[in-house]
Parts: sequence; C-alpha cells; structure tokens
Amino acid sequence: MRKLLVGLIVILVLAGAASYVGYSTWYEIPVHQNNEPLVFEVARGASMRSVAHQLNEQTGYAYPRVLSMFAQRMGLASKIKAGEFKIPVRATPAQFLDVLISGKVVSYPLTIIEGWSFDQMREAVSAHHAITHTVSTTAEIMQSIGHAGLHPEGRFYPDTYRVTKGQTDVEVYQQAFAIMAKLVDEAWAQREKGLPLKNAYEALVLASIIEKETGADDERQMISGVFARRLHKRMRLQTDPTVIYGVGDAYRGDITRKHLATDTPYNTYTRGGLPPTPIALPGKASLLAAVMPDDADALYFVATGAGDGRHYFSSTLKEHNNAVQRYLARTRTP
Repeated sequence: MRKLLVGLIVILVLAGAASYVGYSTWYEIPVHQNNEPLVFEVARGASMRSVAHQLNEQTGYAYPRVLSMFAQRMGLASKIKAGEFKIPVRATPAQFLDVLISGKVVSYPLTIIEGWSFDQMREAVSAHHAITHTVSTTAEIMQSIGHAGLHPEGRFYPDTYRVTKGQTDVEVYQQAFAIMAKLVDEAWAQREKGLPLKNAYEALVLASIIEKETGADDERQMISGVFARRLHKRMRLQTDPTVIYGVGDAYRGDITRKHLATDTPYNTYTRGGLPPTPIALPGKASLLAAVMPDDADALYFVATGAGDGRHYFSSTLKEHNNAVQRYLARTRTP
C-alpha cells in the first residue's frame, strides 16, 4: 500500500494536484460501472497510453491519463499482455492492471465431436468467431502443419478445445493433430497379440469405423471383435458407415441397395479388408477398442431398433438373419 501511495503522490505532483479533485481516493474508483465483468481487449503492441484511452472510450473511465502515468511510474506499463481479458465488477485501477499483467486471457470452447468427418471439423473451425483464419483448403491445412499430401481424415483428435481471440486455425489443427498422433501411438503400444492389423494407421482406420458404428461404450470392444474375426477369416466387413463415406455428397440419409452394390474404395460389401483411410475422427475409447477386441465368437451385428443405438450380436448367419427380422419388425411402420 505504501508503494501505491508513493506512486500516486508522484503522479499528482506531475499532473498538478490543483487540476484534479478527489485523488485521495483515485486508486479506489472502479474502472467500469458494469454490473457484470467487462471484456477488454488489448491489441498486440498497444502502449499503456492507448490502453488507458481505450478504457476511457469503452467505459467512460474519467482518469485515463492518471492511470497511464501510474502504470509507467510503477513499472507496470511494459508488463501488460495482449489479448482479451475479463475485468471483474468494480475492479480498481490496480486490479485492472493486475489482470492485464496476469496473461489470463478469455478463452472460448471449440467442440469437435467424436465421429465427425474432417470436413465437419474444418467447418467448425472456420465458423468460430475467436479464431483467426489463415488457411481454407485441405491442402493448405495439411501443408501448414507440416504434413503436405497426407490424407486428413481421422488424423485430428475430437475434443473440446479452449481457444483465445486471435489464435490461428493452424494452431488449432496442429494441437489436434499432435494429440491424435500421440494417442494412436499409445494405443498401438498396448495392442493385443495376433491382431489382423499391419500397423498403427490400420488401427486408426478400424477405430474410425467402430466410432461410426456405435456410441455405446460397452459395445466398442464387441464390434472391434466382430471386425477382427472377420478380417482373420477374410470375410468382408460389410459395414454401412464405410459405404456412406464412399458415397460422399450423394448420400441423402438413407442407404440403398444401389449404394451397397456401387463399388468404391470404401465399399466393404464389394471389397475385402479395411478401407484405404479412416472415415471419421475417432475418440480414445474407439482407439483402444480397435487394438483390444473382445474374445467372443460373434461375426455379425445389427441394430436392435430400440432407438438407443445398441445392437444384436450373432455368431451364425442364421442367428443374424433372425436378428435382422426382429429389427425390421420393431421398426416397421404400422
């Protein structure tokens, strides 16, 4: 407090005490009168004088010159950070400066959903108001993060990220890419022996299919087990999400016999093995399920039709056909 008062006295001498009134309590006067925290943005390279002037324009604060002189005298002016800050209700000048010096900028959520495609992620990043947009095409994105020519699907981790005003889209992509790469490596290191997968990338491909097939955590390893056994037996995976991904923009919400019969690199009804790339952004649970399938004997699954996203699992084609009939009966319109 003594240091604060000494600084105040110096300012009053410099400014001319006779020109001001009420400065014995200046340092207690709030910098804004809002009933909720004030969001205040400091531009990169802004001087203390410009910050004080901005505060005056934004809130009507009556003593910008004194605030600027005080910050200079106390050695605080050079310590303020750039960014958006949340200034508390009835914050004093000293508290205002403390916030700007702290570097604790306002952050906003950016949510990338498990199972989204990379295009959906790109749309979410592009639409975010706080992010500075520097790249637009997929090629530009992959080049900007140092992976030119790499297929982007499945390479970015779905999560809720905290972004700050002015943060670039490249920074977001770099962070999500690095997290996914780390989690894929960690999952692959924990893989069970005898998997029908050649490498960690194939595990990522399988994880993306598992992600699209179910949202039920307790089913992920069961579905992984079905696919692992089918791959071992050289049976086609026959999974609809890969077909839908291959259809692309032509898909209108209902998969048809024509879709199932139209050959694409992603049609697992017409082609054996895994598709060439992931089909979505898988979460951590699906990554682990891909390398840790269950040890049951099911080779088929179909939705229950109960609307909860769950499935019937069957070991034989006869059992599976019966399950399909139960599904049709349950979903048939009266």
